[in-house]
Amino acid sequence: MLNRWFPSLVFVLGLLAVLATNTLPEPPQFAQPESAHAALAAKQAAALPASFVWSDLPRPTPSAHAATLAEVLPGDAAFAATAGQRLAPVQLIAAWFGGSREGAADVSLYQSEWRVDASWSPAHEIMTRQKAERELGRNIRKLGNPLIVTEPGRLHLFFVSVSYGGWAGSAINRSQSTDGGTNWQPAQRIVTSPFFNLSTLVRNQGAWLTDGSLGLPVYHEFVNKHGEWLRLNPEGRVLAKERMPMPRATLQPAVVALDGQHAVAALRDAGPGENQVQWSETRDAGRSWQGSSARAIPNPNSAVAMIGLRDGTLLMACNPIGGNRNRLALLRSSDQGSTWTLAHVVEESANDRDEFSYPALIQDSTGTIHLVYTWMRQGIRHAHFTQAWLNAAGNPNAPAVPR
Repeated sequence: MLNRWFPSLVFVLGLLAVLATNTLPEPPQFAQPESAHAALAAKQAAALPASFVWSDLPRPTPSAHAATLAEVLPGDAAFAATAGQRLAPVQLIAAWFGGSREGAADVSLYQSEWRVDASWSPAHEIMTRQKAERELGRNIRKLGNPLIVTEPGRLHLFFVSVSYGGWAGSAINRSQSTDGGTNWQPAQRIVTSPFFNLSTLVRNQGAWLTDGSLGLPVYHEFVNKHGEWLRLNPEGRVLAKERMPMPRATLQPAVVALDGQHAVAALRDAGPGENQVQWSETRDAGRSWQGSSARAIPNPNSAVAMIGLRDGTLLMACNPIGGNRNRLALLRSSDQGSTWTLAHVVEESANDRDEFSYPALIQDSTGTIHLVYTWMRQGIRHAHFTQAWLNAAGNPNAPAVPR
């Protein structure tokens, strides 16, 4: 009997020995800059003089909406290791959707580049319905919400497409560029669900993790509106998907990683009644999310942008007004998003039908902060400013917001 079971016993003991000597890899964390580089970048940003300038992006179509903005980072290892130390000219790339109106058959995705002379290049189409149909191999009824995510030497373009129905029938697609957005590879559909792969949309920036994967905040609109967190490998395959459970209907999470494990999310309130910016957090690098109490910020069912600044504060761009989008403001938090104060009103109109909405924010490698947003549903407006300008809020000698 012993001879019969001896080989199996040896195998099991050997397997246990291998498992005992091999530890499982640590789960990935949010990628964080080295402390020395972060301190130098913060010092650079603080040294920039107070400045606020805005301009309009080109308007090739009667209507434009949902702009995204990214900095084009060189791919050399030296830049990746010393990001924030160089003061070379910043290269920005913006994308948005435009046509006769949102959801129309003539809507395409457009792109423009911010040149060394601080002007925007003529806009050009980077994705049409017809091109999307050819590349994705399916019927495309409409296009929406582009998002550009950057890493050294590479740009990732995510965008929403609908084959049938409304936005609740959306899917996310992905393309890449290794030449700063001059050329984009054929788009591929991201499979976020094995069942129909419907109703996943994208809007706000993601967060890189230490294993090279990308955490991407997305949202679901079919039946139940809620935020989600996707983790994608470098080929765009979904490694994990977690829901951001909330007591109300929410959309378009904007996520900021505070350290390797802790990140916060501000969400658009799509529920009934009095709307406020909703809030969620993760303390395990996105593997689970917990809803928190809403922030005391009115939210008229409108998109919110949020980034972490080099000085450790959070900056939010939103419409802090009930029922409409005719006021766009910048808010700051110095306690990881628990409380917020008004920094500046960027645009405001007495006409409730005017709209300044769908903001996107980045802080570039020199420390300058950039904001793009929908202006009156007619075009995209760009503002760039410094932390010194932000810090001057309430100072009667501060530079005025241009009108």
